[in-house]
Amino acid sequence: MDTELFPRERTEVAPGAVHVPDWLDPDRQRELLEACREWARPPAGLRTVRTPGGGTMTARQVCLGWHWYPYAYARTVVDGDGAPVKPFPEWLGELGRCAVRDALGESEEAYAETSYDIALINFYDAGARMGMHRDSDEKSDAPVVSLSLGDTCAFRFGNTETRTRPYTDVELRSGDLFVFGGPSRLAHHGVPRVQPGTAPPELGLTGRLNITLRVSGL
Repeated sequence: MDTELFPRERTEVAPGAVHVPDWLDPDRQRELLEACREWARPPAGLRTVRTPGGGTMTARQVCLGWHWYPYAYARTVVDGDGAPVKPFPEWLGELGRCAVRDALGESEEAYAETSYDIALINFYDAGARMGMHRDSDEKSDAPVVSLSLGDTCAFRFGNTETRTRPYTDVELRSGDLFVFGGPSRLAHHGVPRVQPGTAPPELGLTGRLNITLRVSGL
C-alpha cells in the first residue's frame, strides 16, 4: 500500500518458496479477474468440492486443463455437472513460466520447456478457509505458482513432513505472487483466514480469488 512506511520486499520463506509482493499490476489484475469470471460460468463452472468423508470445502473451485477432485484428475467434472473441463490457455502457461523465472531467479531457458497445464481457481468468501494440505496429485515436480486477487489472506506455509509446526504465516494481498518448488514443492500449506473488505476498491471484487498453476505430468 502507498501509505506504508517501508515497501514490501521479495522474501524467500523457505528454500524454493518465494513471495513476490505486487507482482501483478492493477491492469493485469483486472484482466485476470475478468477471465476468472468467464471460467466460473457453467458448464464446468464454479462448484463446491466434496471430500471423501462427506464434508465440503468452504472455498469454491473451478478447474482448467485437468479437473481436480479429491484426490485425482479427470478430463470431465466427474464430481459436478459431468461437462468437459475448460481448456487451459497458452497465455496462462506463459504467465506461470514468467512467474517462476521472476520468483526463483532462474534463466528463461531453465523453464522454456515447462508446460503448465492445470489451473485450480479457488474463490474464498468472508468465512472460507483452506486446511493444511500438499499438492501431491501431480506426476511433475515443477514449481507451483499461486496468484492472489481481491481480499488479503493469511497464507500458512509449512513443512513437508507434517500439517503442524513449523510453519510461517505470510500475508498475501491482491496482485501478490507465491511460488514453491524444489525442496518445498511438497510442503503443507493452507489459508486459515481471509480479511473481508480488504480488496482494492477499483478491482470490483468482494472476496478472494486464488489462481494456482501446476504441471500435471500426465
